[in-house]
Formats: sequence, C-alpha cells, structure tokens
Amino acid sequence: MAKTQLNVRVDEGTARAARERALARGMSVNRYIEELVKQDTGEVGQTFVEAAADFMKQYESVFADEFGTESENPREGRR
Repeated sequence: MAKTQLNVRVDEGTARAARERALARGMSVNRYIEELVKQDTGEVGQTFVEAAADFMKQYESVFADEFGTESENPREGRR
C-alpha cells in the first residue's frame, strides 16, 4: 500500500504522550498514529472479523469432525 505523508500539529503534551505510548508498544509514532486511526475507523476490527470468518470457513470440517454439526449438538437451542 502506498504511503502518504500527513503533517499534524499538536501541543507538546499530546506529542509527548504519543511518543511515550509508541515507545511502550515498541512501534514508531507514525505506526502508533496509523493504528489509532484504523481503530477509530473500524478497519482493524473489520480485518479481524474477515480473518476469523476465513479461518472458520477453512477449518469448518475439522470443527464438525471434532464437535459435530449444529443439528447433532444436544445443547442446541439451550441458553
């Protein structure tokens, strides 16, 4: 994915907090800000949901072999 430079002005306290948080997470300030924006726009959550759905589709037969299907599950419908 191509990157675009974005210049942002923030007060010193905000800049310090961003640097400290990025350092604590072992990432650059750029990456930290990028992750915050992605979280805010829901991209990270959507990526997770898509990956989880793909995983379930790929391993559906393995789960069915191990745990049975919904129609075979005696606890179906219980809450």
